[in-house]
Amino acid sequence: MASRRRRLQTLFDIISIGYELLDGRVLNTNARWLAEQISGLGGRVCRIVAVGDDVDEISSVIRDSLRRGIDWIITSGGLGPTYDDVTLQGVAKAVKRKLVQNRRAVEMLRERYRVLAEEGVVESPELTPHRLKMAMLPRGAKPLENEVGAAPGVLLRAGRSRIVCLPGVPSELENIFLKQVKPILEKSIRKIAVADRWIYVRGVPESTLAPRIEEVRERVPGVYVKSHPEKREGESFIRLYLKAIAKRKEDCEKLLDRAEELIVKAVEELGGRIAEEGEAR
Repeated sequence: MASRRRRLQTLFDIISIGYELLDGRVLNTNARWLAEQISGLGGRVCRIVAVGDDVDEISSVIRDSLRRGIDWIITSGGLGPTYDDVTLQGVAKAVKRKLVQNRRAVEMLRERYRVLAEEGVVESPELTPHRLKMAMLPRGAKPLENEVGAAPGVLLRAGRSRIVCLPGVPSELENIFLKQVKPILEKSIRKIAVADRWIYVRGVPESTLAPRIEEVRERVPGVYVKSHPEKREGESFIRLYLKAIAKRKEDCEKLLDRAEELIVKAVEELGGRIAEEGEAR
């Protein structure tokens, strides 16, 4: 299944940056939101990784993504003006480029701080050294306009991969992704069809059904099957999630029909039954 998805889908890694994610102070809602957006576009998220505000750690995980041939690497966090905002330093180290002051990023910052000063959010629109730090991008990178906060997002190519760096503030991350990144992804993600369905199984323990699920996956390699077991009134209850990926929607449905047929047969042979959708509530 992995090799089939790999051929069909555009591959993504999501890298969340910040010690606050590692010590449990902040829930990583950005990664979930990004994964939902990417999956909805037809991309495949291969890994979600969290690392601290450390240049070497950031560089290492990005190099690993590049080595594995990931199409898109998306980072969140670490683009601000403080000393521990080091994401772009890590990216620059990973791709072996210098950080340089980007003229367009400076213009974006000048305009944003002018507006923020007019709104009374900041006292002065002056581009201090700490503010100009946010305009230091890896050579060849493109700044992405931030309509909510100050720090621009960043887009750059590294070989056949593309790296997108987004702020950690959710409203800023979502604004830049939806306005600047999503239109690019809609044009570049390989077009595929996806279909899914649920099957509910009563009376068969997950460990008993597991070998038969493996048989289904081997016989219908275009279908992913995930089991979610429960215990209801002393009886085993399993929610089976099926997802098919193919070039056409009708091919997805055919794959799901074949997989469901095999699962129903297996459940009946094991003495269980397929539950109605209403029983799943």
